[in-house]
Amino acid sequence: MANRSNDKRNFALRSETGEETKVFSGKMPRQAALKAARRLEAADSEEESARSEFRLREKGTKKLHIYEGWAWREQAPEDKPDWMAETITQANVSKEGIEYLDEL
Repeated sequence: MANRSNDKRNFALRSETGEETKVFSGKMPRQAALKAARRLEAADSEEESARSEFRLREKGTKKLHIYEGWAWREQAPEDKPDWMAETITQANVSKEGIEYLDEL
């Protein structure tokens, strides 16, 4: 049997209508939520960033993780690798709760 703590899990980004548009993976729901939040419209600073609610359904379950996320741009670190852009998108999330779907 596989050790669940080492396995990546898939989380589908779910729209208001229930359509699942993108899939993000991570060991924990927060890791997938941070990846999803980086896709939000990035502000010039964390203070200016707009917060958006989004929902991630854990694939294979009826569990819906609800997050509030925000993203912003900032300068890349000085010791960045050559391939990295001058500005990068940072993100943060706050878990709002979990819901269970009646059906898939």
